[in-house]
Amino acid sequence: MGRVDKKIAIVTGGGNGIGRAIAERLAVEGAIVTVTDQNPEAGKAVADGVDTMQFLEHDVRIAADWAKVMGNVIQQHGRLDLLINNAGILATESSQDVESTSLNQWQAVNAVNSEGVFLGCQHGIEAMKATGGSIVNLSSIAALMATPHLFAYGASKAAVRQLTKTVAVHCGRKGYRIRCNSVHPGIIQTSMGNQVMALGGGNVKEKWAARIAAIPLGEAGTVHDVASCVLFLASDEARHITGAELVVDGGMTIC
Repeated sequence: MGRVDKKIAIVTGGGNGIGRAIAERLAVEGAIVTVTDQNPEAGKAVADGVDTMQFLEHDVRIAADWAKVMGNVIQQHGRLDLLINNAGILATESSQDVESTSLNQWQAVNAVNSEGVFLGCQHGIEAMKATGGSIVNLSSIAALMATPHLFAYGASKAAVRQLTKTVAVHCGRKGYRIRCNSVHPGIIQTSMGNQVMALGGGNVKEKWAARIAAIPLGEAGTVHDVASCVLFLASDEARHITGAELVVDGGMTIC
């Protein structure tokens, strides 16, 4: 029996990177997974051919999309057990410090990274409050330390950290039996990691090497490292954990 056997799960932004690794790990551990993403091609590539997965196109910024996804899952399975709010973006500007960030870019990043998680938690609570469940929100070490090179992104992920704790207390006090925790990846080998290293120009390989040198464990993390932590928080092994932040950074934030 898997660690989340027969659990009904939704993973947003599940078409690639960390989201894909989470969706695949939950499925391997027995969950019935709905993968959502704005990119149909990427999302279908994850779910196609896996009996316990389906893909739904989903823009996390839109409340009506959330209602459709939740409605689909509840209609099929009668409940939702696990919600993984993973979808997230960077700004697209080459320089993302406070002086360079436009209002449009600030709003675009926060619409996905913080408002998308707000909508997910709101709809997830409604779907789970009768039966209980687990919400895991993907934040970042950018929520725990100053990120002058990622102004909007860092602020949006700090919002996720605070939102997570507030949802945890709200659900606990209401007696909903819904746990809510956040996961904070550090330097992870993903396409988004490459985007960060490319900011401001310069040699991307040298930037990776410099960042890795700052990690006490001496290496970048992988998407599978993050997926393992999400799996733990989603599972009943974490039944007495809520409002917590699980940092997956090789010790970077304690230096």
